[in-house]
Amino acid sequence: MGSRAPYGDRDRGGSDLNERVVSLNRVAKVVKGGRKFRFSALIVVGDQNGRVGAGMGKAREVPEAIRKGVEVAKRNMIQVPMVGTTIPHEVRFKWGAAKILMKPAAPGTGVISGGAMRAVIEASGIKDILTKSLGTNNPINTVRATMLALQSLKTAQEIAELRGKTVEEIAGRKLARAFRSAEEKGTLETEQSNPTEPASQEPKEVKA
Repeated sequence: MGSRAPYGDRDRGGSDLNERVVSLNRVAKVVKGGRKFRFSALIVVGDQNGRVGAGMGKAREVPEAIRKGVEVAKRNMIQVPMVGTTIPHEVRFKWGAAKILMKPAAPGTGVISGGAMRAVIEASGIKDILTKSLGTNNPINTVRATMLALQSLKTAQEIAELRGKTVEEIAGRKLARAFRSAEEKGTLETEQSNPTEPASQEPKEVKA
């Protein structure tokens, strides 16, 4: 038998990390003389500023299982590359039976996500994103797939350095300008024209 607890936020005093219980399962083992119960807790922690981690804790008591899960999650924290309030690019990832899709979104879109993916995304601090779970509903596999997908993200600057080129050569001037503006302002905006460069239009001749 297993029971799954609803999501819950835990913010302990003296810590800047937000803790969320994604799932809580009870496992019964039948032995001579009765049954023994153990609990497993899946925990997600994050500072809502680009750092997030997940961990699983098992114990005979619920508080101890949560404490172990928090310790494992803190040891496995990763840095999520972000462009403003969203992710740098679209990503598809498969882990076991879990398949997930994440797309960047415009400012003001919000977190369009559900299930275990939402806990990881909100803990990481991403504000605008579109997601979809295409596989299993198992929260453990979904959380692992989400963490690995976020870890695989790369910014335009990182890709440019790997290729030995500049951001302008890879993404073009407009997108490069938008990426730099997003890093400064915290939002991603695409400009229609470059106000810093003069227009290169020649005056038209008027025919009589």
